[in-house]
Amino acid sequence: MNRPATTRRVTAADVARSLGISRATVGFVLNDTPGQTISEATRQRVQAEARRLGYRPHTVARALASGQTRIILLVLPDWPLDYSMRTHLDEASLTLDEAGYSLVTTTPHPGGHARPLWESLNPDVVIGLTPFTDDQLEQLRRSGIRHVVPPIPATAAEFGMSRYADGPRFQVEHLVERGHRRLAFAGSTDRRLADLVDQRRTLARDTAESIPGVTLLAEAAVYQESAPEQVQGWVDQGIDGVVAYNDDIAAMVCGAAVRAGLPVPGRLAVIGHDDAPIARLFVPALSTVRIDAAGLGRYLAQLALSSANGTAPPTAGPEADAVVVARETT
Repeated sequence: MNRPATTRRVTAADVARSLGISRATVGFVLNDTPGQTISEATRQRVQAEARRLGYRPHTVARALASGQTRIILLVLPDWPLDYSMRTHLDEASLTLDEAGYSLVTTTPHPGGHARPLWESLNPDVVIGLTPFTDDQLEQLRRSGIRHVVPPIPATAAEFGMSRYADGPRFQVEHLVERGHRRLAFAGSTDRRLADLVDQRRTLARDTAESIPGVTLLAEAAVYQESAPEQVQGWVDQGIDGVVAYNDDIAAMVCGAAVRAGLPVPGRLAVIGHDDAPIARLFVPALSTVRIDAAGLGRYLAQLALSSANGTAPPTAGPEADAVVVARETT
């Protein structure tokens, strides 16, 4: 019986043996060790031979030698990966990659039994998209993680995130500016989003109550099958504007209204949140609130890098606040 062939990892010693030069010289070149008087010709020979032989640095050994894994672990809340989240992660990953770090994400699930990923990876920095609990911080401390961002339980405002929570206020104010005063809030049925939906619904209600003559008359979780009946019921109540949790929900509401022959925005105005691609592609195009998700990703990556490298943290977050993008549904 033939056994499968195995390929031994090419080492720096193999490169040195192939070139007939010392292992130390090869190590200095491959590790880009500062302060060494190695000619450029020798440096190029070593690098060319390493490529020819298929040499790859041994990341575990390098991490042990340097004390760094160059891994940033991002702990995500148990939320769906919607457009805004994907944009955020893409930009954070790109920013870290440009600095020579890898971004790894993990999502602890309530009641889950998986071993925390920071125990296996020993990342240079653990960063949370939402503040860590006291229990999580204790686990991180016991695991020897030296750099945690944010380092203590904090509110969104303390973490510099408050500007990104203003979307529902802008949604309500925009509808009021367009003459709509009897409003409803359309939420999501996804239980993972319950806290976020509640935060946005509460801010929408508080904003409406602060404006004379404006009322948030109804609120409901909307899904595809319930949207037609829900929208008709709202219209029968005299509701003329809908604040949607996100653009997907806004599309469901708007689609149900259009299919029922209700003029949008003449009879029912709808505004979403996040400015996802569906907002531009939907007919009629959805008014929405845009947040700088990419800027937020860069900002969190910069926080992680400053913690890993011991440099000053960024002095300010992303420049762009949440803004209303008015289209055809308002």
